[in-house]
Amino acid sequence: MAEPQSGGFHIDPLSQFEIKPLLSITVGGTDVSFTNSAGFMALAVILITSLLVVGMRQRAMVPGRLQSVAEMFYEFVAGMVREHAGHDARPYFPFVFSMFMFILFGNMLGMIPTFFTYTSHIIVTFGLALTVFVFVTVLGFVKHGTHFFALFLPGGAPIWLAPILIPIEVISYLSRPVSLSIRLFANMMAGHTMLKVFAYFSIGLTSVLGGAVGWGLGILPVAINVALVGFEILVAFLQAYVFTILTCLYIRDALELH
Repeated sequence: MAEPQSGGFHIDPLSQFEIKPLLSITVGGTDVSFTNSAGFMALAVILITSLLVVGMRQRAMVPGRLQSVAEMFYEFVAGMVREHAGHDARPYFPFVFSMFMFILFGNMLGMIPTFFTYTSHIIVTFGLALTVFVFVTVLGFVKHGTHFFALFLPGGAPIWLAPILIPIEVISYLSRPVSLSIRLFANMMAGHTMLKVFAYFSIGLTSVLGGAVGWGLGILPVAINVALVGFEILVAFLQAYVFTILTCLYIRDALELH
């Protein structure tokens, strides 16, 4: 929050990411409180479920607004699965769709003032990325058995390069959950921090300078912030899209050993 201190403003743009307990719960000396992060995750699940259940309830030939939105999301993700994961990945569409919607709604909810962005926390994004990693790895072993290890030696590569290529491929494979989680977390945290900083600039200029000059100069960061909000909404969608695309590619690797 911004508070006047010695004629100036104390700026703390990271306070918006603070985890706060909504319902304090202790089990066996362990704090398992229901927090604002968990609350907004639950809200996202409720909104997604409501959109799909209510929107598709009538299944009208001429869809209404909610049905159109639900069908749009469905077709968008289905297209990604067909194009990037392959025909054999159709049974895994519910998993991919759930990931996309959960991340997208988490990103978009965070754009509403006073709301919490749970995708701005590395523990959340790493949990999502680790879920994808475990799912893809198990899928690969179920589909191919021990032949799944062929993924770590590119086809056509000379066998004498195996001691070099295999460690590189293994490290690359194990780094997937790290890169997935950091990409989403860093973009959301940086974007929201930037929005808060420019919002403080507007308040600070108006308060410190005062009068018409302060209000006049305060308009500039407000205008920039409006543009940044539009940009951040685009980033919120793109990050959900990129996470989903990479999930599809990882599923394709597990199915086809590319």
